[in-house]
Formats: sequence, structure tokens, C-alpha cells
Amino acid sequence: MGLAIIVVLIIVFLVWRRMPTNGIKSISTEKLRDIVNDEGKVFIDVRTPGEYKGRNIRQFKNIPLGSSFSKLPKDKEIVVICQSGMRSSQACKQLKKFGYENITNVRGGMSAWRDD
Repeated sequence: MGLAIIVVLIIVFLVWRRMPTNGIKSISTEKLRDIVNDEGKVFIDVRTPGEYKGRNIRQFKNIPLGSSFSKLPKDKEIVVICQSGMRSSQACKQLKKFGYENITNVRGGMSAWRDD
């Protein structure tokens, strides 16, 4: 009985960790195609400089996870991408903690992006 409770708690915790943080939108790479040229948004790629140099989306500025996001404008939507969506999700949570309110994570990241 005790083991079953522990397993259920672990599952609940893992599901909770994957849920989006309030105030952070999530979009697909297909939706990103529709907005990538919107000059009213700020696009940041939080991968390493090497990853960014290897393949990137021209509109995205490379600001690796762990860097300071303090120079980003708070009055524009910030769209964040990484390789798979995990680091960008972390970056979105950090931005939220720093008072940014209009934040969007790109699900699937560069792994899901198809160059045309």
C-alpha cells in the first residue's frame, strides 16, 4: 500500500512539472512560421553559441540559458526557442520571475522546426 502511494505521488509530481507555468503561452513551430516576421515581438534562442551557429532562425538572437535577460524589453512579447523546448521552458519561467508578462515558448524547439 505504501509503495503505491509513493508511485502515485511521483507520477503526480512529474505531470505537475510538465504543466505550463501560468502566464506563459506555448506555440508550435507551425504557428511560429506565422509570427516569425512580426517586428513587434522579440525572438531569443537560448541554446549554446555552438548550437546556434550550427543552425538557427535568422530572426532569433542568441542569448544562452544562464545569461542575463535584463536588457530585453518588458513591453514586447518575448518568444523563446531552444533545441527541444526544455531549456526555453526554463528561460520562460526565469523571465516570468523577472517580471516579464508576455512570454511564449516554442514547443519542440529547433528539433521540430523545418527549414523551407
